[in-house]
This record gives sequence, C-alpha cells and structure tokens, in this order.
Amino acid sequence: MDDTTPDDASRPDDPTAEARWVPEPDKRPGRTAFQRDRARVLHSAALRRLAGTTQVVAPLRSDFPRTRLTHSLECGQVGRELGAALGCDPDLVETGCLAHDIGHPPFGHTGEEALDAAAAACGGFEGNAQSLRILTRLEPKRFAPADEAPARLAPWPGRSVGLNLTRAALDAATKYPWARGEHPLDPASPKYGVYGDDLPVFRWLRAGAPAGRKCFEATVMDWSDDVAYSTHDVEDALQAGHIDPSALRSADERSELFKIAERYAPDAAPAELAEALDRLLAQEWWPRAYDGTARARAGLKDLTSQLIGRFCLAAEQATRGRYGPGRLTRYAAELVVPRGVRLEVAVLKAVAVRYVMQRDEQAQLRSRQRIVIAELADVLERSAPHGLDEVFAALHREAEDDRAALRVVIDQIATLTDASALALHARLVEQRT
Repeated sequence: MDDTTPDDASRPDDPTAEARWVPEPDKRPGRTAFQRDRARVLHSAALRRLAGTTQVVAPLRSDFPRTRLTHSLECGQVGRELGAALGCDPDLVETGCLAHDIGHPPFGHTGEEALDAAAAACGGFEGNAQSLRILTRLEPKRFAPADEAPARLAPWPGRSVGLNLTRAALDAATKYPWARGEHPLDPASPKYGVYGDDLPVFRWLRAGAPAGRKCFEATVMDWSDDVAYSTHDVEDALQAGHIDPSALRSADERSELFKIAERYAPDAAPAELAEALDRLLAQEWWPRAYDGTARARAGLKDLTSQLIGRFCLAAEQATRGRYGPGRLTRYAAELVVPRGVRLEVAVLKAVAVRYVMQRDEQAQLRSRQRIVIAELADVLERSAPHGLDEVFAALHREAEDDRAALRVVIDQIATLTDASALALHARLVEQRT
C-alpha cells in the first residue's frame, strides 16, 4: 500500500506543473491550483457554447440530445474516477476532460472538415489545436502585462492569455502534442494539437516533456473520451430507434460493421472484431430488444453503466499490473488498455457510425452544413471586420497580414454554435441572394 495521504499522492512530481503562463496570486487560500483550473473551465463561455454544438444527433433534433457539452461533462466524470483510482489529481484529469473538446466548431466533425478547407491559406483547422488556442488566447480571463517582453509572452505583450491554466492542465487537455505534419508515426495524419502561431505557449507547456508523448493524465482523458462517446452514442442510437439489437447478429450487417470498425482498429482482422462484438452480445445486460418502456430505458442506463465499468476497470487493472501501486502522474507511466477492450470500443464506435451517422438524412444534413461553413468563411473573409463580433473585429483590424486576418475569421466561425452559425449565414449570405 502507498502510505502517502490521498492529497499528497495526487500531486504531480513536476515542480513546475502548477506554473501559469502569467503568474497570478491565489485569491482564496485553501484551493489547489487544479481546483482553480477546473473552476475556470466550468465557468467559461467556451464550455457553455458546447451545449449548442453537435455530438452525434444535432441539438434540437431530438428530445434527449447529447451535445458536446453533455459529452464533455460525462467524459469528465469518467476521467475523474479513473484518474483518481490510478493516483492522479482528480481535478487535474477532470479539467483535461472538460477542456478537450472546447475547440470543436459548429456541426462537429463536419464543421471541422469544412473549416480546415476554408483555412488552408492560414495553416488549416483542427479542433484540438483550436482547443489550445481558446484556452491560451481566445477565452478572455487574464491578460499579459503590457510592459512584458514579447519573448516571454508571445505572441505579444498586453494581450489575452486565455484562461491562464497551469502547465499540467493544458498538458492534460492535449490529445495530440505535436504540430501539423509532426505526428510521430504518421506525418500525413490530419490530427495535431497546435497551430504555428501558438507554438510559443505550446513549447512552454511542453518544456521537458518527451517529444510526441502525451502525459499520463492526457492518456486517461483520451481513454475516457473513447469510453464516454462509444457507450453514450450507442445508448442514444438505441433509444432513438436507430439500432435494432437483433441486426448485430446478422452476417451481412456485421460484415459492413467490421469494415467501419477497421478505421478505429486498422490492425484487427474481421474475425477478431467479431469476437469483440460477440463478447458484448453475450453479456446478460446487453439488450435483446428496445421498446421505449420505462423498464427498457432503465436497461439502457444499466448497459451504459456496465460498459463504462468494464472498460475503465480493464484499463485500471492492466495499468496497475504493469506499474504497481502508488500514484501515476505526468510522465511516470502510460495508460495500459488491453487489446480486447480496445476492439470492443472500436466496434461500438462503428455501431454509432453505421446506424446514426450514415443514415441518409444525416448525410444530407452534413452536406448542407459544409455549404454553410464554406459560404460563411467566404463572405466574412471578403467583408471583415463587418460581420465579426467586436472581439474578433478588433483582432482583424490589428492583423499583420492576410494570413493572420483569415485566422481571425476562422476563429470567429469556430466559436459559433450550430444555431448561431445558421443564423449568421441567414443574415450575411441568404439575405444577399
């Protein structure tokens, strides 16, 4: 047994983990630095905005929608408990979980793809890189001293440094700790965590970290993210009537399902994916049918609870099996997830894709959403600062070149909800045609 107290055991070993980009005094003694981080993210406008941003089913298109906000809260709960079981500071892990999706634009991944195309001339768009930009620049909470040297507080003194979270909290929220084209295994990967003009703060928060390696808290966040959305998306799809549980036993359906699952587990053969699905179908808590009754709804909640417990306990036990008891923080360990469990999660992701995202009406909706984002980017780039919120209009007027000006336009669009993107499109685009 670890004989340290829970409070001591949860603190990172890195003495600079609690440093902030701009030093500031503690307003109320007694709170830890990571409790302050969690509160800042919870109270941020950027987090609230996720209530109006697509998860799987678009907001207002269902009586029980999960949005990016509810997903982030659920991810936070999963990550907090799993992290605490492994010796992490629970507030630190929860902060990473709450903040990890904060950069997602309107219309979810569809909006992300459309913005990446619109932002080609300024380096592209990626939701995770946008999260770092929001946390360290766009969400106004703290400003750098006006007389500070630019070399210390790049990109410039006297400007917003976002929520001014601790180094450890920013690191815990960083799923892809590299710039575009610098993926350690696949330079062509579209996934990255920082834009070129945000590299100064990225280098600061990653100082001393192994290149390309996530901190332990970020690996807990990443797995909690996978667990939360793979289980909850299936729950939502069953409750909405998009999935017939019996279809998961059909040979033809399973064949199509495993083709999708290969995106998430490219090294798995169909037979191995079939074994993963069959393990889930064999559980006594797996639903054989769903009729919308109170008992059936309770069964769905039990399904979600059982899946989360299964996936988290497997990771906890495997990680403890490798590293033993005691606190596991920062770069002292990496989360271990058994292969079989990873494949079960991959199959659940594929279920959500096949029965929700690939439905005809969803494909038509995504096509319309891409057009909205592309047309918004076009009209705002040509008319800015007209059409921009005052915060972004001021940044646009101060932009040093066309590349920086376009980035401001992209930032503006990325801060919209699904509804506000449609409203702005109607005002700036539709009314002119």
